Formats: sequence, structure tokens, C-alpha cells
Amino acid sequence: QVQLVESGGGLVQAGGSLRISCAASGRTFSGYAMGWFRQSPGKEREFVAAISWSAGGGIYADSVKGRFTISRVNAKETVYLQMNSLKPEDTAVYYCAASLGLATMNLARYDVWGQGTQVTVSS
Repeated sequence: QVQLVESGGGLVQAGGSLRISCAASGRTFSGYAMGWFRQSPGKEREFVAAISWSAGGGIYADSVKGRFTISRVNAKETVYLQMNSLKPEDTAVYYCAASLGLATMNLARYDVWGQGTQVTVSS
């Protein structure tokens, strides 16, 4: 199956921007919807954004709508999450995940996960 590796996390000041990436390898990337989730200490993993194989518009959690943009370049087997107007509450480990089928907010529908990349937003 496909393997996923996230990169691009780091420390950024509130109001700043960051773009994180998720590179796929192994079995074909074709047909997978991709999602971004995040988890901060003491909290459950939560949905952030997702995009179907055919791209088009993504779906977003209300907390990030208008600030974050998910995109993908299938030829590069890479998915991106552009994060603008970052807030301290966006601090978390961000995970990308793959699901065969349409983009969904349902964590249980994703069966391949990356190891995560830390994003820290200072106030």
C-alpha cells in the first residue's frame, strides 16, 4: 500500500503562514482521497481538511475554513496544506492520511497514515 511522509512543520508566530507537505510512495497514489488531521496533547485527533483524487474544492473543518487550503499534485504524488493566519490553537501534530474513495471528514475511513509533523504557533 501507499506510504506517507509529512514535512514542512515548524515554529511560526501567530498570524503567520506555513505550508506542510505529504509525499506518497510505494503503491500507486491513484484513486486515493487525502486528508489532513491534527492532534494536540490531551485531545483527540481531529479532521482539518480533505481532497478527493480528482482534486477540485476541498472540504474543511469550520475552525480552519477561510484560513487553510488543501491541494494536491498527483503527478508529484504530493498533497499540501497551506495554513495562513495561524493561531496558537492551531498548534498540533499534523497527520496526512489516505482513503480509497471520496474525501471525507470521517477519520475511520482513512487506512493509511503518516508519522506526523509538528506545527507550533507562538503567541
